Amino acid sequence: MRENEVSGEVVDAAYKIHTQLGPGLLESVYESVMAYELRKRGMKFERQKPISIVYEGVQLEEGFRADFIVEDKIIVELKSVETIAPVHKKQLLTYLRLTKKSLDLLINFNTDLIKNGIIRIANNL
Repeated sequence: MRENEVSGEVVDAAYKIHTQLGPGLLESVYESVMAYELRKRGMKFERQKPISIVYEGVQLEEGFRADFIVEDKIIVELKSVETIAPVHKKQLLTYLRLTKKSLDLLINFNTDLIKNGIIRIANNL
């Protein structure tokens, strides 16, 4: 699967989750349900994946944790917040640069319409 196909499956799963559960739950709930949906769809993923970084030539074992890395192609970050801050988008660009991945999805479940809560961040895609 290519990045766009993987992201299509993740977005479809997010729509299904939001339709059934709605907004207002903790991020951890949406994360558990997303893992269930991805597994049910036969998607390969890593959850709460520690990502090491190199700083001044030294590898630091845990630079950050990605909520999901799906099919080793895209990063998926889940939120359940009132508003997505500009720094969230910049954070995802940093994640893409550090992992050398091309696509990140930021999904905020705390919105009336899930389509308004999905942000796609691409880097050299």
